[in-house]
Amino acid sequence: MDASEISVRPFNPSDAEDVLKWAGDDRVTQYLRWSSLKTREEALSFIERVAMPHPWRRSICVNGRSVGYMSAKPGSGDDRCRAHISYALGVDHWGKGIVTEALRMAIPLVFKQFPYLYRIEALVDIDNKGSQTVLEKLGFVKEGLLRKYGFCKGQVRDFFIYSVLAADKVPV
Repeated sequence: MDASEISVRPFNPSDAEDVLKWAGDDRVTQYLRWSSLKTREEALSFIERVAMPHPWRRSICVNGRSVGYMSAKPGSGDDRCRAHISYALGVDHWGKGIVTEALRMAIPLVFKQFPYLYRIEALVDIDNKGSQTVLEKLGFVKEGLLRKYGFCKGQVRDFFIYSVLAADKVPV
């Protein structure tokens, strides 16, 4: 896929149908802490109550259409030196380098918008090989295994923790 077709932008209420398409798919949400959306109204509510007020949640777009999301959530207090990043992409777009390109664009923007950050980290379910590959392509360092670290879909799961530092160079 041509990188010029990929963009990252704030969500709009007009994205509801597109969001429902990808966020309504259990394959997309299987590693997320939230359940698949079922209706256009749920998608619109997600956009208006979760995505738009979030400090940094963006739509991953192909030719202007929402095909996924990414978010960076800066910590507060003593944890303000780091942000947690997460993302998901519609199944029709898996394996095309879209998330890799979107993150390549977004990481410098996050560090610029939040200049007090030293690191961005990602928690990845140990079974989510696709996300592990994406992060490794971007130069994230796999720092370790967090055993029985968090709940996902009712189970306590193991996660890998990855990070990239503001001082690191994200591959172009």
